[in-house]
Amino acid sequence: MTDTRDRCQLAGLDGLVWGGATQQSAAGPDHPDTAVRRSPRFERWAADVRQVTGAEPTSQRLSLGWQALQPEGPGTWDRAALDRCDRVLDTLLAQGVQPCVNLVHMDLPAWLDAAGGWLVRDAAQRFADYAGEMGRRFGDRVARWVTVSDIAAPTLADRVAGMFSTERGAGPQGLPAVHHALLGHGLALRALRASGATGPAGLTTSLVAAYPAADDPWDRQAAERMEFWGNRFFLDPLFFGEHLTTEAGDSPIGDLGCVRPGDMEIIATPQDFLGVSWHAPHCVTGPENLADMSDQLASFDALRDLNRLLSRLDFAVVPFPDLETTSYGWSIFPESLADGLAGLHELYGALLPALYVTDHGLQDQEVVDDRGRPDDGRRRSLLAAKLSWLHRIMESGVDVRGYEYWSVFDNADWKQRYARLYSGGVPAGGPDPARPEIPQQWVCRFEAGSRAPGLAPGVQVP
Repeated sequence: MTDTRDRCQLAGLDGLVWGGATQQSAAGPDHPDTAVRRSPRFERWAADVRQVTGAEPTSQRLSLGWQALQPEGPGTWDRAALDRCDRVLDTLLAQGVQPCVNLVHMDLPAWLDAAGGWLVRDAAQRFADYAGEMGRRFGDRVARWVTVSDIAAPTLADRVAGMFSTERGAGPQGLPAVHHALLGHGLALRALRASGATGPAGLTTSLVAAYPAADDPWDRQAAERMEFWGNRFFLDPLFFGEHLTTEAGDSPIGDLGCVRPGDMEIIATPQDFLGVSWHAPHCVTGPENLADMSDQLASFDALRDLNRLLSRLDFAVVPFPDLETTSYGWSIFPESLADGLAGLHELYGALLPALYVTDHGLQDQEVVDDRGRPDDGRRRSLLAAKLSWLHRIMESGVDVRGYEYWSVFDNADWKQRYARLYSGGVPAGGPDPARPEIPQQWVCRFEAGSRAPGLAPGVQVP
């Protein structure tokens, strides 16, 4: 149980915007107009926040639902879907809840996805047109706009690695999707502002915090490389106005010929905030050291598979030694979120906008006692520990504005099949979810550099 002293120390966090988030679509025909922010897990988390900080969650983020709003093609709108969005936003406001929206998550309209989706440049302008219309219609009621939610998911995960459907992955030839999604984000920011929408706008991305497995040069360099690829791949274009360049001088995206004059200026359009999705920290070693860690990795079959791919980027992931884990298998490391945010602040300095934590992860939610029942006191103590580190970096100048709990019912397949297996959380003999058809397919695609299959006739990947 969090005592009074802990709560007083965290009182400065009550100024954050606390809330929940879901990928549920406001425009979808099955969306309930009431109780849009309630689930047992959210209620439990909200009670923890009240107990630990004294704050009350008052915001709710959800997707507008581009698929339902524009099902027939550009320039047309579904009147019933627009009305549903009106009702959902009005319901939230009537409940005293600040509505925050994702313009797009993993829900491109079918007509745009069939034409190649983010692989084709036209998607960026179509997205901007949609964003401008949403700003004109709903800009007086939306408290915060997320242009592209979890930008790695529809780009690297979907169009490069094929993590959601293996036939959609194209290996390195899918990397133009990253550029076009970033371009769409910049154009959408400009369209929202031109529409008169008043709420702040930005995108969300995953945050990587890597720790060397040992205090040696190889592992320290490996941890730096993981954060280099995990964080800077999307953030360098946003804040430095240039695509990531490797130590060898190669630009994985810039060298593909998809970048046109003026693109990087649009991508680097200043955004009002950056949302970061937080899941779990990573223990990292150099590929040179893997042979010496065979005993430690012996029971982690999936992790050994993953390291065949990661070693090509000169790092590998191993389990944390001697760290407590949740029942889900993820390491309990309270300071790691703050470490990751502080790392971004150190790297980008004044270029970094205000930060929102847009996915709480599962570290605290699956804490159980020795009988397998939720351990409220332990869970709240861990949350207080995590927030105490967050409070410390805020006092040192890191501008954190909000903290959201993303429903564990969303992206359940991702979290159970990928994040759990490949983060080192599932040893052999444990509750092992069905193995996805990766990462062997990732390795093959990166070796072959194959073209993306499944595109409409005549569509070319730039």
